[in-house]
Amino acid sequence: MTHAKTAELLRKPELSNEDIVFLLGLRDPESCRLLQEAAFARTTELMGNCVYYRGLIELSNICTASCRYCGIRRENHDVKRYTMSKEEIVAAAVWAARSGYGSVCLQAGERRDEKFIAFIEECLIEIHKATVSSVLPQGVGVTLSLGEQTPETYRRWAKAAGCPESLRYLARFETSNPELFKVLHGARGDHEKQLEHRFRLLADLREAGYQTGTGVMIGIPGQTLEDLCRDIRTFQNLDVDMIGMGPYLMSEGGELQDFGQMDPEALMQLSLNMIAVTRLVMGPVNIAAATALQAIRDDGREIGIEYGANVVMPNLSPQQYRAGYQLYDNKPCLDDEPTQCASCLEKRIASRGRRVGWNMTGSSRRWLRRNGRPDEAEPAGGLRVGQNDAGRKTIWIRAG
Repeated sequence: MTHAKTAELLRKPELSNEDIVFLLGLRDPESCRLLQEAAFARTTELMGNCVYYRGLIELSNICTASCRYCGIRRENHDVKRYTMSKEEIVAAAVWAARSGYGSVCLQAGERRDEKFIAFIEECLIEIHKATVSSVLPQGVGVTLSLGEQTPETYRRWAKAAGCPESLRYLARFETSNPELFKVLHGARGDHEKQLEHRFRLLADLREAGYQTGTGVMIGIPGQTLEDLCRDIRTFQNLDVDMIGMGPYLMSEGGELQDFGQMDPEALMQLSLNMIAVTRLVMGPVNIAAATALQAIRDDGREIGIEYGANVVMPNLSPQQYRAGYQLYDNKPCLDDEPTQCASCLEKRIASRGRRVGWNMTGSSRRWLRRNGRPDEAEPAGGLRVGQNDAGRKTIWIRAG
């Protein structure tokens, strides 16, 4: 019965709220397989066969926010705070550009002081200067995930980045349920979060020229399938360009341990269903396979790709800082060097029928079409030329 209904729903051109709730709740293997195949095929049709890298640089764990679920929240005095130097940040971005990554993501705890804002501005200017090449004529693409800022700050950073065709900002709202949002962000602080501010932020980012990204946590204690359906409809209403979602995982550095966590197997399937249904509803947007999936299963990110994700974020942060940037417990890849991570991940991606979009910034096709821009062109002959981390010329031959 469930199998037949799943097949019927997946043939519909549009899904109702009732349909979305049904698909999100799938548990039996055969129905989940049908959902996975439909999402994978839809991704191939709309986004092509590439998975894009966003080299993740976790540049600082200093945070002024008090998000109750987070391991680097302001009140966690057990974590050793750090900020990478400008030289370290730029070096990581240059390594990414020379290694064939088309894009990097700068992520940090939330700060709004002028010293921090100017520091990010300087880093962006230097990254752009150091990564412009014949392969990346606008320099490496940049995604920022630096929390709530003023419209003026977004414009400053956009100008400094120097890459208007591949400039992104990720600001997740975590849940569209106002009561759940209060549970997650209920701690008092100088910058107490409000859901409507999150939505205003996304509008400000679009006005400043960014490809806008947002996302939610999946499996929050007390969250319903109807809540997740509302999240997907919120993505639609906001007309976002990219989505980053991951399972809700507890953190010893947070203060929600008493709320518990879903059974790992059920949480994994719910997270995969959410990726797949979001792909079916949202169409040509970028969807990340969150590293948090790998905290549940070793092959979690690869399964996320099978269910419709087309972006992954290999960690480029220097090893000595990684233990200090654990937003949730049991974060994977803390001991991997960037070269290990990239090589291993490429093989994992290939095992799921996808290939890495080497030297492609992977801009959201929804954003490109909204702004009348052509889709990113593939090179003649399928070749990508760049510099590897030793400075030697490298030619990548794309498979298939």
